[in-house]
Amino acid sequence: MVGQYDENVLPDMLPVYYTRLFPQNLFCRWLSCGNSPQPLSNRELSFTLADDVYLRYLSINNQKEFFTLLQKKCPHKLDIGAVYNTKPSVGRHDAVVLARELVFDIDLTDYDEVRTCCQEAKVCDKCWKFMVVACEIINAALKDDFGFQSILWVFSGRRGIHCWISDYEARTLDSPGRAAVADYLCLIMGGENQSKKVHLGSDNLHSSIRRALIVIDKYFDDIVQDQEFLSTSDRLKSFLKMIPDEALRKQVQENLERMPTSSIDRWKCFVNNYNQFCKENLHGMRKMKYLIEEIKIQYCYPRLDVNVTKGFNHLLKSPFSIHPKTGKVSVVFKPDNAKDIKLDEIPTIYTLLDDSSSDNVQHQTNMRTAVKNFQELVFSLEKAEAVRRKTEANTSLEF
Repeated sequence: MVGQYDENVLPDMLPVYYTRLFPQNLFCRWLSCGNSPQPLSNRELSFTLADDVYLRYLSINNQKEFFTLLQKKCPHKLDIGAVYNTKPSVGRHDAVVLARELVFDIDLTDYDEVRTCCQEAKVCDKCWKFMVVACEIINAALKDDFGFQSILWVFSGRRGIHCWISDYEARTLDSPGRAAVADYLCLIMGGENQSKKVHLGSDNLHSSIRRALIVIDKYFDDIVQDQEFLSTSDRLKSFLKMIPDEALRKQVQENLERMPTSSIDRWKCFVNNYNQFCKENLHGMRKMKYLIEEIKIQYCYPRLDVNVTKGFNHLLKSPFSIHPKTGKVSVVFKPDNAKDIKLDEIPTIYTLLDDSSSDNVQHQTNMRTAVKNFQELVFSLEKAEAVRRKTEANTSLEF
């Protein structure tokens, strides 16, 4: 079980894990498609060893070399970098980045101003719902608005999720293109000193925002009940700061402070107050046309680390890497199944390798599911790459 995990035994367990359970073949095939048309050896890998020894600019030519390197170095953490015009271990000072999956990093610590069940590195099933909402919103936008298909979702191992887009068009995006995608997906703006961080204006909402709100509405009541956004005086004070109209803010404050502390009841009361206020103040409601939607977005919309997406040089943890602090596997999951994930059912290196663990059977099953999810993505990516190369070849022949 997770409580029995001991970081000190990691060096003994990792060689066994990498040999028996890490999907080396699929991993190398995934990287090979992500490298195309460059050789696999042009991809940067990074290992974090015991005592935080950090090795960058590693490279491999094939799966056999990868297996040898894993056994020799036994990394506590495995990160993936960009594809260069040369082997990074040889010419890293002059190397030029040619490609990189379009990646997103969503971390629950960025929700600390709104989540109340946990803070910092702590995570529970209640705040995991923020990740469910993020996954569903981002996945739909990537598919519907950008047409991407090869989208890999991975649990980070501790407190968040990673998304890797391997479509050729995504891999070859330049920095401005990556920044444009990231900015398109960002709705929450402003630092910690800014109370209201979402401003949708008064025009008709963009279809992507309406779609995101449909996702939020599926989970909003549950999240409000779990997080109790309005249950204490401090939380209520933060909430009231998001109401720009002084008259409405004062009215809502008076009404909510007279109520019991149930956040869901207080929220419903606020909605009723807002609707009534808008009916009575038609001229003044324009600046608050989407206030309810803005507050929902500020509480629940994905909070992206845009610097990870914009840059080429940022390393990101590999799928099926072990998180050294938790022992959990960075499992691959399907976005439709994010809502069914239970954190205590995510495999750990301990439970996978200890047949006597009470969680062994469950975690073994979940590990196989994660590998199958990865396999399906790799097969799909290989087919897409084959079609792309054939199309490119036919196009070049026509000229």
